Amino acid sequence: MRNLGLIFILSLVIFLSPALYGSNDYRPVNRRYQVTQDTIDKQLLFNGRIWRNLFYRVRGDQFLFSDSFLPATIVINGKSFPGSSIKYDICNDELLTKAGQNIIIQLNKQIVESFTFVYNNKSWRFLKLDKDSLNDLNGYVNLLYQGNISLFVKYRKVILLLAVDNKYDEFDLTQKIYVMKDGKAYPVSNQNDVIALYSSYKQQIRNFIRTNKLQISRKSPESFVPLIEYCDKLGH
Repeated sequence: MRNLGLIFILSLVIFLSPALYGSNDYRPVNRRYQVTQDTIDKQLLFNGRIWRNLFYRVRGDQFLFSDSFLPATIVINGKSFPGSSIKYDICNDELLTKAGQNIIIQLNKQIVESFTFVYNNKSWRFLKLDKDSLNDLNGYVNLLYQGNISLFVKYRKVILLLAVDNKYDEFDLTQKIYVMKDGKAYPVSNQNDVIALYSSYKQQIRNFIRTNKLQISRKSPESFVPLIEYCDKLGH
């Protein structure tokens, strides 16, 4: 009788053990891995330093287009982070993102490769160019065209001292347009600057501009795109 009672107890323990100690379902392990991977990703994204505004006394702001966070995708070390929010500080050429409530992180520029954000229903793509001995152009640049040659815009804000009522400093926006050709960045501000880079095709380029009635202005960097695309085809 005692043996029968022991067998009954052992059978009951074996039957109940999945409920008490968990079954052979490995999904909890996968969930633990997912949490760990998310943590690693966040450490990569937030690999920077806490940002503080040092220009609160300057009129205006140091950001491109808006001082609000904009929806963006950031690429860091080959990994994409969609659903991010950014501000682009063009005074210091630094990218900022939110890391939590009231916490703003200045991203580690050394590992950021590119970012894209949306403003006024338009997508803006920026690449990071490393410093080299041939070019003054480096840091984050707006990519407008990429082929055998590339078209970039570099946005900056500088501080004008005592610009407001001779009392307050003020931010001032500047932009410069560059054509990257054979590894060298050339500043361009009008169609003649572009034609000078392709002097062998001068007449063809002028005919193209006239035929297509192109209005090219440094105030509108996008106006250079059709011309740069045509020159790219001519040169290759």
